[in-house]
Amino acid sequence: MRTSEKNKLWWLAAGAGAILTARAIYRNVTAFDFNGKVVLITGGSRGFGLVMARKLAKEGARLVLCSRDETELENARLELAGKGADVLVIKCDVTVQEQVNDMITNVLNEFGPIDVLINNAGVIHAGPVTEMTTEDFKDAIDTHFWGPVYTILAVLPSMKARRQGRILNVASIGGKISVPHLVPYSASKFALVGLSEGLRSELDKYNITVTTANPGLMRTGSPRHAFIKGQHKKEYALFKILDSSRLTSNSAEATADSVLDALRHGDAEVTTTFPALLGEFVHGISPALITAAFGLINRILPDEGGIGKRRAKGYASETNLSMSWLTEPSQEAARRNNEL
Repeated sequence: MRTSEKNKLWWLAAGAGAILTARAIYRNVTAFDFNGKVVLITGGSRGFGLVMARKLAKEGARLVLCSRDETELENARLELAGKGADVLVIKCDVTVQEQVNDMITNVLNEFGPIDVLINNAGVIHAGPVTEMTTEDFKDAIDTHFWGPVYTILAVLPSMKARRQGRILNVASIGGKISVPHLVPYSASKFALVGLSEGLRSELDKYNITVTTANPGLMRTGSPRHAFIKGQHKKEYALFKILDSSRLTSNSAEATADSVLDALRHGDAEVTTTFPALLGEFVHGISPALITAAFGLINRILPDEGGIGKRRAKGYASETNLSMSWLTEPSQEAARRNNEL
């Protein structure tokens, strides 16, 4: 290679390095500081919501956690407050707009304006789509779409008046690629992704930043609370094994780091886990290829039958296989993250 060509390559590399360095400096300088900020996390009493709450508490955030279970909320409050966090817990079903409005009013009265809203509340229905009912789809849509709509509409007036605010919508890779045996979940997460992207464009002029998180599988311990249908014991064992494997899932803590970093820097979206990133990339090139591959996978998934259209919680679907060494990471996460 001639000297002139080497010089060009050197200057190109140096220029790229300078751009990356400048970008890193800019992101650090403009990063959002959670210290002293009021952060509302829906579904914050256990699982991924609680993991995010722990990390935000270490950064000095003033936390508001909501869920439908008072015992879970109190357990979370005792843990966080015991470590010095300023935390308020409120029982609230985010699928009921009146309860959401009352909750936001309580927060404004007790903690002040909400600086950060994290829509994290979720529900999972697993099983063949032929065993799903309209109630399953409605439950998923109410939780993953209407819940965020209600909370966002409730916090917007205050954020808009102050011309500042951050909103994080925790969707899923299932909101970018529809997954067999999780159709109600995927369809409702697609709706949340569309809502989130549209809001980001519209709210930017008010200095309100909206970030969409599309996590892949993560080890939170949450499969215990999923609704399982059809051959529920087989469905649950497979779901829990995939959720536990380090080949297919990330730890909840690592996922929280990535998601909160995206929120901190005002990124448009973030996707976690290598399988999710790969699937998203291939789907962007050829949706038909992904759907064909999932069609083949679907042929080896548990068929209809079992309990049919009736629901069973994950913890009622345990077997020797679902409680084996293959699922120990998920079981440990459940113990750690208030899922039991």
